[in-house]
Amino acid sequence: MGKDIKEYCGLFGVYGHKDAARLTYLGLYALQHRGEESAGIVSYDGETTHIHKGMGLVADVFKEENLNNLKGETAIGHVRYSTTGSTTLKNAQPVVTDYSRGTIAIGHNGNLVNGADLRDELEARGSIFQTTLDSEIIVHLMARPEHKNFEEGLAYALRQIKGAFSLIIMKEDMLVGVRDPHGWKPLCLGKLDGGYVLASETTALDLIEAEFIRELEPGEVLYITKKGLRSTKPQVESKRLAHCIFELVYFARPDSFIFGESVHLVRQKLGHRLAQEHPVGADLIIPVPDSGTPAALGLSHESGIPLEMGIIRNHYIGRTFIQPLQHIRDFSVKIKLNPIKELLKGQRIIVVDDSIVRGTTSRTRIKKLYDAGAKEVHMRISCPPIRHPCFYGIDFPTRKELIAATHSIEEIRKFLGVTTLGYLSIEGLLSCVSCPKDYCTACYTGDYPVPFGGEANKFATEYKGY
Repeated sequence: MGKDIKEYCGLFGVYGHKDAARLTYLGLYALQHRGEESAGIVSYDGETTHIHKGMGLVADVFKEENLNNLKGETAIGHVRYSTTGSTTLKNAQPVVTDYSRGTIAIGHNGNLVNGADLRDELEARGSIFQTTLDSEIIVHLMARPEHKNFEEGLAYALRQIKGAFSLIIMKEDMLVGVRDPHGWKPLCLGKLDGGYVLASETTALDLIEAEFIRELEPGEVLYITKKGLRSTKPQVESKRLAHCIFELVYFARPDSFIFGESVHLVRQKLGHRLAQEHPVGADLIIPVPDSGTPAALGLSHESGIPLEMGIIRNHYIGRTFIQPLQHIRDFSVKIKLNPIKELLKGQRIIVVDDSIVRGTTSRTRIKKLYDAGAKEVHMRISCPPIRHPCFYGIDFPTRKELIAATHSIEEIRKFLGVTTLGYLSIEGLLSCVSCPKDYCTACYTGDYPVPFGGEANKFATEYKGY
């Protein structure tokens, strides 16, 4: 799997609305938390495909003149965070390709575990790749000459690829939404002013005041055309679902509704269960903002210990987890969060966070709390220890990056410098969702729903010249 390209990203698409590109811009704004490296929008005006992509945040990439040039009633957009592959403009999405059956644009969220093998096979047959993205593999599979039409080509491609993927595809005046048979990544459908909207999360629908219709089903391909909606399931049906549990623990916005769950309410339940599993005497509960806040609220409700916002976040600094370089991550921690010394001095505090991946970020935060005068610091984590790499699109692809893979909980406690450390159990985590058997928990348990070829090197594709 050395050349697989993982994408943990945000997708948005609009069909049949005069302000398609501007709505897409707003939708990407709501999905900015899903990717901060690059952003792109592609639109179609009935004759011409218009493209604008760039590195950085949505607000930096798009200006008024860019949006004015993105004409048409159909548009798709993408915000990218690469978990494999370099941070370069060539890898910004959506990927746009001209081939014998027209122009297609595709945005991808997920990771193909057989991407390396498929790329090798395609190159052996003469395919030339312009990017290092899984998305381009899908395009090459679709474009094979034996396919009679676009739909047949897409069905063929979807039967070849394996892994986690949600896709939004624009073929001129057609919009297509796709989810893999395991349902790893979220994708939902909405309606606005007679047109339709596809989005990774419902929060993006809320922003543009679109009506939420439903989530796409695992394995579904939804075609949106002038004739309306048409749904097919050309993919091989999976024997088990594998929704990404980390979406509910960390990645999705708390105001979203995914996998049939309110993200905020699930995170509150995690906090309730944490209080039951790891009770401790303390004066205050302090969430690590913002993703630790709902769980801290639940822990406070269950324990009766008051909740205080003892750490203030600078909202102009990006999420530490999805920044690609360690030295940037460490620098961000220093300027992103600042404790309120007057509140913490002499207090026994419980710090609630959603997860610990590498441990370096948490260690820095804990030191700042002691420096602010905290007497005791008890840390509570609203998920189990992350001991196994993810091969489906989350940024911890090797065991050596995971502190819980190589250290006991007591060793982690000493490394962090906390008084006590409590992780939520896997049973506790799954008790907080409606259908526990439908989730992928491989990062905690090592039970991988789809086989993979080995641990990934983030830049392996670039090293081989692709």
